[in-house]
This record gives sequence, structure tokens and C-alpha cells, in this order.
Amino acid sequence: MDPRQFCTFYIDQQFFGIEAVVVQEVIMHQQLNPVPLAPNDVLGVINLRGQIITAIDLRKRLGFEAGNAAATSVSVVAQVQEELVSFMVERIGEIVEIDLNDLEEIPGTLQGVARELLIGAYKMPEQLLLILNPQKVANAPDAA
Repeated sequence: MDPRQFCTFYIDQQFFGIEAVVVQEVIMHQQLNPVPLAPNDVLGVINLRGQIITAIDLRKRLGFEAGNAAATSVSVVAQVQEELVSFMVERIGEIVEIDLNDLEEIPGTLQGVARELLIGAYKMPEQLLLILNPQKVANAPDAA
């Protein structure tokens, strides 16, 4: 067995998660400062207790159609390699524990850039949890 905890969240009614060990915190309604010439899926930067953090619109990064800016008001701050990154999501879920040995292949119906950024899928009783690779998400080229 290889049980791990995952921080879950929703984007475009899809259920996603990243390993909780990389999540520093979840914050709501953080002031965003735009960055000139930034990629389309970089919403700007946030100042978190003096630390400047890049805020990535996860909806755009995953290749979903643009949504309401207010819908990306929850920030999942994660440690990716040596820096903090803010993944802007629509709403936060719960912490769930799953066994990595129970991960399944990514569904064939999921196409595009999102497919490249996933580790696998986990069947929960009422929905499918898509597990993201935070390093790939943070370093992915602009999908929009």
C-alpha cells in the first residue's frame, strides 16, 4: 500500500487533486497584481506575507474555455521545486486519502493539454478524481 493525502478542488465541474504534501495553504480572494507580457494563463502575482508568488489560472492552463474571473478566487499555494506557485481554482474540495496503487489510467475522453499534466485518475464513489502533477502544471507552456 502507498496511501497519500490529496488536496482536491474543482475546475469546470471536473474534480482534481494534487498531493497535499506540496500544498502550503489555501487562501481566498487574494489581491492579484498583473504582470505585463505574461502568458495568457498567468493571472499575475500575489504578495503572500512579503513573498511574491505567480498566480496561474488553472482553468486556462488545463485548456478549458475561459471562465468568469471571479470563479478563480480560490488560491491553492503549492511548493513546486524551489518556489511557491498559486494555482487559481473555482472551489476547494476536501483532503482525501487514496492509495497510489489504485490509480487508473487517464480516461481516453480527456483530450488536450490537461491529459499531459495528469498522473492518473482515481474512481471515488460519486466522481472521478483526476490527479495533477504540480511540477508539470507549473512549468507547462501557455495553453490558451
